[in-house]
Order: sequence, then C-alpha cells, then structure tokens
Amino acid sequence: MSENKDTNVVSRGGSAILHHAEPGAWSPPEGEMCLEQISAHIERHLGPIASVFHEVASDTVHIDVHFVRPTNAHPFVRLVTSGMSDLPMSTPQEIDAPRFAELIVTLPPDWKLDQESLNDESWYWPVRLIKSLARFPHKYGTWLGWGHTMPNGDPAQPYAPDLRFDGCIVLPPVSVPDAFHTLRIDEDKEIAFFAVVPLYKEEMDLKLHAGTNKLLERMAKKRIGDAIDPHRPNAAKKLFGFL
Repeated sequence: MSENKDTNVVSRGGSAILHHAEPGAWSPPEGEMCLEQISAHIERHLGPIASVFHEVASDTVHIDVHFVRPTNAHPFVRLVTSGMSDLPMSTPQEIDAPRFAELIVTLPPDWKLDQESLNDESWYWPVRLIKSLARFPHKYGTWLGWGHTMPNGDPAQPYAPDLRFDGCIVLPPVSVPDAFHTLRIDEDKEIAFFAVVPLYKEEMDLKLHAGTNKLLERMAKKRIGDAIDPHRPNAAKKLFGFL
C-alpha cells in the first residue's frame, strides 16, 4: 500500500501491488486524542495495562504501545497501539473499510519486555513492527486494512537476526473477545483493531501468487492464528513442494 501511481498493477493472485512514493516530510504529531478511551477499551476486554511504551520523539502521529500481561482468561502477552487513529487513513471512498485503526500483536506468555531485553532486537522487533506500521499510512498517504501485506524492506529482511519472518499481514484479531474488534468514539469515528501477523517469505509469495484467501486457507489448515510463534510451521511450504 502506498501512493499508488498505477492502479492496474496486480499480482498473479489478483492482489494490488502498490509501490510507495517518498514519505511525507516530518510534521508535528497529533496529540493522543483517544488515549483514555483506547486504554479503557483494552482493560475492559483484555486485562490491566501493565505499562506503556511512550514515544520520546514522534513524527506525524504519537504512537504509544500498551503492554498487557497474560491472564487466566487470555494467556498471552498483548501489545496494542494508540495514536494511529488520531488521523484518518486515506481509505479509498469506493472501498467499505475503516478509516481509523489501531494495531495489536499477540505474543507468547513468556515474551520478555523488560528494559534489558528490549535492547535485544530478538525481543524488541514486535514493538518496532507495530509502531512502524501504525505510522506508515499517515506518512505515505495510504491505508491499512484486511489482508494487506507488508514486506520488511526491499528486498525483505528478517525482523531479527534469529528470525525467519520477513513480512506481515493485517487481519482481524481472532484471539480476543469479539467486542474488542471495534471502539465507537462518537457518531463520526469508530476505531477498528487489526492484528499484525508475521509471515515467512514463502507465505508472502503465496499471497502474491494465489491471493489472500489461499494463504488464509493454508494457515487455517495448520491452525495458525494471530498468536505469534517464532517457530510455527510454514503454511506455504507444502503447497510449493518444499516438504
């Protein structure tokens, strides 16, 4: 997704391939307009917020990341953004998709988020990923929504040295209560919460060649949801004949 100069460029799977122009110039951030409502929404549906990773310096929007510890009801570490929804995304008028969004990643219960561990990219990469994705649509005048994939650079590189994921897909979260999916702020503003699910290179290729539905079908067969497991099976390998 980006400012797309050629709307006719599609993959073999029928997905639009959008190439990004240069990002917009630095601009002062918006001011955490819905922070209290988002915080209350997180605690109402996922559990108490243990801490918040505040940005020291922000560009265009101020992105904070809320850390929720595992609970008996939800045995995962959660990271949820706030600030992405301070500005509307440039969602095409002809598409029925949210204009305001925030992001969530779901991690194993033993994921390390203490200050010392966060100096190691092996633990910090999910924080970096959702912060960069949350700012992305506002810097490039674009949008993020269901089924959008994003490589980690061009050419794509793993998010961390000991990791094989080098891209991600944006999907509705499945490991949360249904009521968490949206937050109504007022008559004109409703925030959608999307899960960020990291992908292997072969899964990114599958999506481009066969489409999002085929990728999701393969992920479902291998019981791959939105909870991140750095050692999970590769949903695309059997299809491409690697196994």
